[in-house]
Amino acid sequence: MTETSIPAGRRERNKQAKLERIIAAASTLFAERGVDDVTTQQIADAADIGTGTLFLYAKTKGELLLLVQNAHYEEALGRGRAAADGMEDLVDALMAIIGPIVECNRVHIDNGRSYLREMVFGDPGEPRHAEALAIAAKTEAALAAVIARGAEISAAEAAALARAVSSVMFLTMAAGINATADTEALLDDIRTQVSVLTPRAE
Repeated sequence: MTETSIPAGRRERNKQAKLERIIAAASTLFAERGVDDVTTQQIADAADIGTGTLFLYAKTKGELLLLVQNAHYEEALGRGRAAADGMEDLVDALMAIIGPIVECNRVHIDNGRSYLREMVFGDPGEPRHAEALAIAAKTEAALAAVIARGAEISAAEAAALARAVSSVMFLTMAAGINATADTEALLDDIRTQVSVLTPRAE
């Protein structure tokens, strides 16, 4: 039976299974060796697919990194939002969202920094890049929701402040001076900056 003759439901399940194998293979190899020392052929072999099939899901190694990190980032954001729910202190609630994202980004520092570069400088027309930007937008929305519930400001002001807080997080993670900083030091630095940005929390 050819792929075009496979029923749509099974075809979609097959595509999802391949995608999950690709994410698992790339995630393992990137974590073990770093993105710069892994080839697309190695990822294809580990996922038990051909390189041609691999490129249907991600056209470049940068896109593969986005594919892997997006999945981890989305999960981290979900944990952060759940942890922030019900917290009364504004800075604590914002840091509850930020913490898992920073931890996710620092699992492998070089990979995390490469991910941020891909997000900022990659092609927004590529689907994995678009997904990364969408997750960043969800992060800002989550931060804005926390800010709006704890302060008497407009939705537009909350969104603007959320963008500033998000920028602090990303710039602190990406800064070359922080390349060797551990997660705890980064979070302390971000908390200090966020506290200055949110005087209403005091």
